[in-house]
Amino acid sequence: MSQVETEGARSSRSPETDGARRASAPEYQGVLGSLSVNASVSDVLARGIEELRAAESAGDLREAARCGLAVAEAYRRLGRTAQADGAWKSSYRTARSAGDQAGMAWALWSGGTLARQTGRFRLAYRLLRLASEWGERSGDVVALGYSLAGLAETGRIQGDYAAVERLHEQLLAEARRRGEARHTVWALEGIAQMHRNNGSYDRALALFEEAAETARAADDRRGWAWAMRGMADVLSARDGRTEEALSLLSQAEETCRAMDLRSALAFNHKMRGNVLYRAGRYAEARDTYAYALTEFEGIAEPRGTALARLGLTKALARLGRDTARTAADLAELRARLRVIGLHHAREMVDKAAAELGVGPLPDPGPGLGPRDDRSDGTPAADVPLAPAGAGRLAALADAGVLPSAARTVARTAEVDAW
Repeated sequence: MSQVETEGARSSRSPETDGARRASAPEYQGVLGSLSVNASVSDVLARGIEELRAAESAGDLREAARCGLAVAEAYRRLGRTAQADGAWKSSYRTARSAGDQAGMAWALWSGGTLARQTGRFRLAYRLLRLASEWGERSGDVVALGYSLAGLAETGRIQGDYAAVERLHEQLLAEARRRGEARHTVWALEGIAQMHRNNGSYDRALALFEEAAETARAADDRRGWAWAMRGMADVLSARDGRTEEALSLLSQAEETCRAMDLRSALAFNHKMRGNVLYRAGRYAEARDTYAYALTEFEGIAEPRGTALARLGLTKALARLGRDTARTAADLAELRARLRVIGLHHAREMVDKAAAELGVGPLPDPGPGLGPRDDRSDGTPAADVPLAPAGAGRLAALADAGVLPSAARTVARTAEVDAW
C-alpha cells in the first residue's frame, strides 16, 4: 500500500500531477469565489455574512444569492441546521427574484444536501431533481453535475447500490474529462465505499488510495481526510492493522479540526471506535463511540447518531451488559433505521444481533414498519451521462430520475412551503 503522508495534505502548494487541476469550491461564488476549498468553515461563515449584508445594502440580488449560498453551506457543515435551512431558502428566493436560474439551481442543491444530511431523503430527492433541472436550463454544467452527484450519493447512503453504482461511474468519467479534481475524489470514494460494504476490500482500498493521492495532488484536504478514513477502515477490517489504521485516522483528524469539519470529524471518531472494537479494545471503543454520539447529536446528524449508537450498544454488550437490554436497544435501532430509510444499516443491526447472540430481533410494531423514503424515485442505474445538453435531461426524465422539465417551474413554487 502506498502511504499518503500528512505533509501532502497540509501543503497548500502541492504540485499538480498528470495534468490534474487544483481543487476548487464552486459553491463559493461571486465576491467569495477566491475562497479556498480548504478554508475554515467558520471563516467562510463570517466572510459570507459580511459580504451578504454588503450585497443586500447595495441591492445586488445576484451577489446576495451567491453569498447566501456560501452562508447556507457553512451553516450546514457546522451542523447549524435551522440556520442552514433558512439560508438556502433565502438564497433561492433571492436568485429567483433576480431571474438567476443558475443561482436557483445551486440553492436547491444546498437544500437537497441539507435534507440528506438530516435524514429527510424524500425531500432530498425532490430538491436535487429540481436543482438538476435548473442547472440544465441555466447551462451551468457544474451545478448540474453536483446535483446529479447528490442524487447518486443519496441512493448510495440508503444502500441502493444497484440503482446508483453506474451513475457514480458515469460521474467519475465526467469529472475526469473536465479535470474536476474535487468531484473525481468524491466519485472514487463513493465507489470505494460500495465495494467495501460489499466485501471487495482489495478494490475498495485501491480506490481509496487513488482518491487520497488525487486529493493530495489537487490540495483537496477535505477529500483527503475522507479517503484516509476509508483506508483506515479497510486496513482494520481486512488485515487487522489496528495501529496503522489509528494513525491514518489521527492524521485525518488534524485536517478536520483545522477546517472545522464537524460532520467529518464525528465520522472520523465513529470509525476510530470501529477500529478499536475490531481489535477487542472494547472499553476504548465504548468511550469513543459515546463521544462520537454526542458530536452527531450536536449537529443533528441522524445517520451518524444511529451508527454511533449501534457501535456503543455492541461495545457495551462486549463489556457485559445485560442481553435483554442489548436486544431491546438493537430492536429500537433497527426500527429507527427503517424509518430513516437506511437499508444497509438495518442489515448491520441484524448482523450485530447475530454476532452478540441476541437475535433474531422481534419485528417492529405496526407503527414502526418500513417507510420507503424512495417513494418518489432514486437515481436509476441505466441513465446515460451524455455531454451537457437537452438530451441529458430528457434521458434522466425518461429514466425516472428527474420529473418532466415541463413541470419544473410549477414545482419550484413549492419551495416557498418547504
